[in-house]
Amino acid sequence: MKPDLSGIEVLFVAGFGPITQNTAISKSFYVDSLGLPLKPMDGNTDYILTGHDALGGVKHFALWPLSQAAYSCFGTEQWPDNLPVPQGWIEFEVSDIDTATDILSGKGYQLLVAKREEPWGQIVTRLLSPEGLLTGVTITPWLR
Repeated sequence: MKPDLSGIEVLFVAGFGPITQNTAISKSFYVDSLGLPLKPMDGNTDYILTGHDALGGVKHFALWPLSQAAYSCFGTEQWPDNLPVPQGWIEFEVSDIDTATDILSGKGYQLLVAKREEPWGQIVTRLLSPEGLLTGVTITPWLR
């Protein structure tokens, strides 16, 4: 049975990983030291990820450079000084992005991105969790 969080039906953890400030150092740790099966994404060699289900327990694990996370949320490669710099990211696949977005907004969370379709086809709402994780609720068609 899937958990029901106040009307948000979370299907699974769609992805997780650290937000990197120095991708080369992070890659050395995760790939060279831990031996994780990470490879550069086509067309974006700084975003280093697993293939689908290549790492048990998570659909997608990736090192996400802070500059790219900032661009994804704010359209600039600089993280705003008025927000805590996230140390990691997590995305929850949901059954209904409209409901999830409305509930989060209604509970007073500051949405950084609301129901935006990314160029790669994912629909995402992003916010910072109370712990400072860059958190997304998503519809990711290729993971379903």
